[in-house]
Amino acid sequence: MPEPVKKSVFTKKPKSEEVSVGATVTFVAETDKPGLKVKWQRDNVDIAANERFAIKSEGKQHSLTISNAIVEDEVVYAIIVGTSKVKFELKVKEQEKTEEAPAPASDPAPAAPEASETPAPPAADGSAPPPTEAAGGEAKPPEPSEATATQPEPPKDEIGLFLERPKDGEVTVGANIKFTVRIAGANLIKKPVVKWFKGKWMDLTSKVGKHLQLQESYDRNTKIYTFEIQIIGAKTTYAGGYRCEVSSKDKFDSCNFNLAVHEASTSGEVDIRAAFRRTGDGADEAGELDFSALLKKRDNEPKQGIDLDVDVWDILKKAPPTEYEKIAFQYGITDLRGLLKRLKKMKKEEKKSEAFLKKMDPAYQIDKGQKMKLVVEVANPNAEVKWLKNGQEIRVSGSKYIFESIGNKRILTINNCSLADDAAYTCVIGEEKCGTELFVKEPPVQILQPLEDQMVMVGERVEFVCEVSEEGAQVKWEKDGVELTREETFKYRFKKDGKKHYLIINETTLEDGGNYKVKTNGGESLAELMVQEKQLEVLQDVADLTVRAKEQAVFKCEVSDETVTGIWVKNGKEVIANNRIKITHIGRVHKLTIDDVVPQDEGDYSFIPNGFAFSLSAKLHFMEVKIDFVPRQEPPKIKLDCMSQCADTIIVVAGNKLRLDVPITGDPAPTVIWMKGDKLISEVDGRVHVETHQDHCVFIIEGAEKSDEGAYTVVVKNEAGEDKANINVKVIEVPDPPESPRISNIGEDFCTVNWDPPKYDGGQPVLGYILERKKKKSYRWMRLNYDLVKELTYESKRMIEGVIYEMRIYAVNSIGMSLPSQPSQPFMPIAPTSEPTMLVVDDVSDTTISLKWRPPERIGAGGLDGYTVEYCKEGSTEWVQALQGLTERTSVMIRDLPTGEKLTFRVRAINLAGPSEPCTMKEPVTIREIMQRPKIWLPRYLRQRLIKKVGETVNIVIPFQGKPRPVVTWLKDGQPVDPKQVGIRNSEADTILFIRKAERDLSGEYKVQIQIENCEDSATIHIQIVDKPSAPQSIKIVEIWGFNVALEWTPPKDDGNTEITGYTVQKADKKTMEWFTVFEHYRRTHCVVSDLIMGNEYFFRVFSENMCGLSEKPCTSKNSAYIQKTGTAYKPPSYKDQELEEAPKFTHPLNDRSVVAGYNATLSCAVRGIPKPKVTWYKNKMDLSMEARYRSFSKQGVLTLEVRKPGTFDGGVYTCKAVNVHGEAETECRLEVRVPQ
Repeated sequence: MPEPVKKSVFTKKPKSEEVSVGATVTFVAETDKPGLKVKWQRDNVDIAANERFAIKSEGKQHSLTISNAIVEDEVVYAIIVGTSKVKFELKVKEQEKTEEAPAPASDPAPAAPEASETPAPPAADGSAPPPTEAAGGEAKPPEPSEATATQPEPPKDEIGLFLERPKDGEVTVGANIKFTVRIAGANLIKKPVVKWFKGKWMDLTSKVGKHLQLQESYDRNTKIYTFEIQIIGAKTTYAGGYRCEVSSKDKFDSCNFNLAVHEASTSGEVDIRAAFRRTGDGADEAGELDFSALLKKRDNEPKQGIDLDVDVWDILKKAPPTEYEKIAFQYGITDLRGLLKRLKKMKKEEKKSEAFLKKMDPAYQIDKGQKMKLVVEVANPNAEVKWLKNGQEIRVSGSKYIFESIGNKRILTINNCSLADDAAYTCVIGEEKCGTELFVKEPPVQILQPLEDQMVMVGERVEFVCEVSEEGAQVKWEKDGVELTREETFKYRFKKDGKKHYLIINETTLEDGGNYKVKTNGGESLAELMVQEKQLEVLQDVADLTVRAKEQAVFKCEVSDETVTGIWVKNGKEVIANNRIKITHIGRVHKLTIDDVVPQDEGDYSFIPNGFAFSLSAKLHFMEVKIDFVPRQEPPKIKLDCMSQCADTIIVVAGNKLRLDVPITGDPAPTVIWMKGDKLISEVDGRVHVETHQDHCVFIIEGAEKSDEGAYTVVVKNEAGEDKANINVKVIEVPDPPESPRISNIGEDFCTVNWDPPKYDGGQPVLGYILERKKKKSYRWMRLNYDLVKELTYESKRMIEGVIYEMRIYAVNSIGMSLPSQPSQPFMPIAPTSEPTMLVVDDVSDTTISLKWRPPERIGAGGLDGYTVEYCKEGSTEWVQALQGLTERTSVMIRDLPTGEKLTFRVRAINLAGPSEPCTMKEPVTIREIMQRPKIWLPRYLRQRLIKKVGETVNIVIPFQGKPRPVVTWLKDGQPVDPKQVGIRNSEADTILFIRKAERDLSGEYKVQIQIENCEDSATIHIQIVDKPSAPQSIKIVEIWGFNVALEWTPPKDDGNTEITGYTVQKADKKTMEWFTVFEHYRRTHCVVSDLIMGNEYFFRVFSENMCGLSEKPCTSKNSAYIQKTGTAYKPPSYKDQELEEAPKFTHPLNDRSVVAGYNATLSCAVRGIPKPKVTWYKNKMDLSMEARYRSFSKQGVLTLEVRKPGTFDGGVYTCKAVNVHGEAETECRLEVRVPQ
């Protein structure tokens, strides 16, 4: 629904003007009615007439004259009449000054608390504001160190809540600057809330102190709130972007401004005493001294009394404390206490950080969307750091933040910086911190789609649209240089949609024509709107009428605009509708109908369209009927455009009703006859019938059909004669449906549809065709084209491969759309596969070639039936099939090729859709076998001795290469192998040695040789067939003493072709002869059997053992050993005691190890010593005996320490210490634990 447009009372609005200082300007406005009360405003404050402001009102004319214009007059003015308000601006240009004005005299004045850097607001009466006073009470121009914000007061901002926004400022280090905002409070219910921010996050309310002050005031007369923020003693870190936010109930507005801080310039004379002035109120502890300006590099200009090359701070640092007072007096520094405090603070600041080698800069600035790296260097390369953002620790989340540790460097990477990343960042190591500020700069908003010129008629809707580079960007709209706002009249509508911005004017007037401009902070675009008055075209004029009494008079006219209304006038007076007079308006046709005409209805009638300065006129003549009693005759006459000579053609749409009124005259009344050919049409009710009246006849066809088409004849007769006319009736209808379409050229997601035109076009030419498509099992037809297809072919796209579709077609003529054709035959969009890949030659001989390739990357719904291989001779273009039919394999050998020919091969993949694109070899191949030196590839397990047991199967496969096929020879111990015992099978790529059942005599050295002409290669294999050993040769009882028996035996004669690994010794009591094992895997050939039972007699036997197992039979002792009972005297032989005890000694020391964290690690060493030494493990000299994470083992002198799942803290020096009564020994190693990357 269009927004209501409020009609303005101004017929002429005041326009913005630009004048020079001291000139006079007059603003003129004109209202639609005289005597209206007019009010003029300056900055939303009513203007009272005085010497400079003159206000006049004469009838509809109203004027405001401003004399002797000054810079402070450059504000926004307004004129108000009732609820209508028009704003305009006055711009005042300053005249160029030929010489600089002298400074005013320094008259004493009361000291002001602070100097305001922005001029005071103008008085309500428009007078100039008083001059600004400095802090000392003297009226003087701003010093060079003051902020550049001390410019003439800018025009007030009428957008949002702000009357005045703060401007960007510049200040030198140590100087003060003040920013001011002004807010109109007339329309606010309560006091607005103002917040100041630095960047996007830091609320400056909590930072108020000696360097920052906030002030606010309220003017009850002007109802204006003033809020100020003053920065005292600016530092370089204060530079950056600031923001001011204002909120009041449901209203909110904000603005941004920037502060630039420059280094102090010392080119002039330096007042050192002034530099030591305190920043506070003068008390001893009121403020802190700031001498940073004195430390800057000064220009080398000679000054009388001051040596600018002297560095005061360098002298103070090197001098003893007793010399401070002397130095201060020498260089004119009077505040010695402040000097000492400042020097003490500097020394503290110069203290070198223990944790940081290099800190971050105080601040960084980066464009939005870029990547930022914050780098610090730490003293300890193993130090752990934490990164904070606004005091909160930064956690790893996705790819936004990346933490890196490279040597001594710690890096925080911030990807895709946004306004949310505008913050303070801190790096923390223990108790030490290093901080910086990151300022994210927004790029300027560019206009991507400019405005376009438009031309409309009065009352039409206009929509200007532009597209910018950022969503949510602020834009300003202007018309002829004046900014457009949401006024009370709702004239303009502003709309945002993502990056697009719209200016909408619902009903344009002639005053809306002009130049419209859209502005951003990065560009602007201009377009022209041309508004034209509507031109009304008369399609049918009103015609004069002559009617008789009691007849009906109808005035009719037709205009080009359906929305135009109007009135009917008779002889200058508006015609009022009643029961006899009817006024109708249907579309573009306007009618005035007068029933039962009377003589008083005669006159001039006119139709006057509303809003247009013309009328359509006609006359109504009243004809009196006179009765003549003299009989007369008049031959009949048919009132048609075409008579018998040329027949009329009447076109009717099939199914519609045809009603033909044929006017006839004649006296007496004629007889009417209608005929179609020779067939008479009667005047009875039927689908085709005739109605006869006094002055006309009516021919009617109800629901016209094709059979009604033809030539009709109407004949009128009376006594005076007859007349005749021919009429042709043509019945048109929608065309017949086309024949079923034909589908061809089927691809992966497309096909071509062909069809024939319909047999009958319905009497009108076919304008085009509409196609529909559906899936085979679906009932929903989808239209393919919205513009008619003129041709008899169409390419249907965007189908799904492997899905069955049907097509049908409609024919369209001027009457409508035919019935659909019969569906096409079902079809499936499929496409050939992609070409096979990586076609290479695997082998080639004099008459054959072996090729291999990889399947296509894309097969599709049609599947893959197989491949065809073709070749072409060099210099020819004819491709010959290399194989009969298809092959499903991806490798093939082609035989019977001509030797020496150069052939090029290609492979195609075949499926239902046909062959794919070929994969062709880049270079032709010569059909000739290539000599390849013989080479044996001996498997790794055959490079050492191959051991098999008797009876096992030996199967050795040795691959080789060589062309042509090499000759293979096998030798055993230098002699050809016996084919009865060893089977040999050879192929083109390998040779196989096969022994079904291994025997001992088949052990030996086997040699395989391959030879091609004069080239050969060989390999040697050692095969060892092993069996169980025989029994030991003899066993004897050497000695019996106590409960012990000493035995000796000789090794077996047959060791089974392998090493004897041990013996098994058994004993049996003579009474039971049950054998019990005494020793297993015993390696010596003598032993002592102990713990025998006294009074028993024992036999002994021994088995030999090798890798195949125990010998089949044992060697049994011939004699028995009797264990004598108690009392039997036994004199043991005397032996010389041997000294076997020794101090501990590590036979295998510990070795340094490097392990991966999280996996168990072991440290091993070997020690000997008698008696058995006590072993203790240490880590970094700490005993590990009570540590549960460490386990120690000792087995036959091998010592092992297991460290369970070590971490980085488990690294260090490990010591193993062995101690017994004869001494001690220790060994150590270093364990390094690596963290997996």
